[in-house]
Amino acid sequence: MIEESAIVVKVDGGQAWVASRQSSACSGCLQKSGCSADALATVLNKKPVPVDSELLLETGDTVLVAIDESLLLRASLLLYIVPLIALFTGAGIADWLLADNSPYADLSIAASALLSLFLVLFLINKVQSLLLLNYYPRPVVVKKL
Repeated sequence: MIEESAIVVKVDGGQAWVASRQSSACSGCLQKSGCSADALATVLNKKPVPVDSELLLETGDTVLVAIDESLLLRASLLLYIVPLIALFTGAGIADWLLADNSPYADLSIAASALLSLFLVLFLINKVQSLLLLNYYPRPVVVKKL
């Protein structure tokens, strides 16, 4: 789990709206690009985010918010690795189908690669909006600090 401390901005039933409580040390750290402690802070800094909570919270409480890192890993695989595989597969198929001496072979290979990339990105978007709309993993409040 990736954890980040946050402040409760609003409470609405079983949901709490939290804003990041990023420390001033994070802004000056040289390891910020490779640090996982800043991962949720960049998301939470932009605006208050709804999180699920079973705890009795009040506005102004400091809480520990967590999200499962396996979800982030799966999302990054889906959004980065699958389109790259599609790009190279489209180029490989076009290279295999075209004759070596055909005119504009390089342009056709590049066009096929880009077409397969955009097709996979479109399909990922459609599948995500159809299947994952009901399953949106949100951060949860782990404990009250």
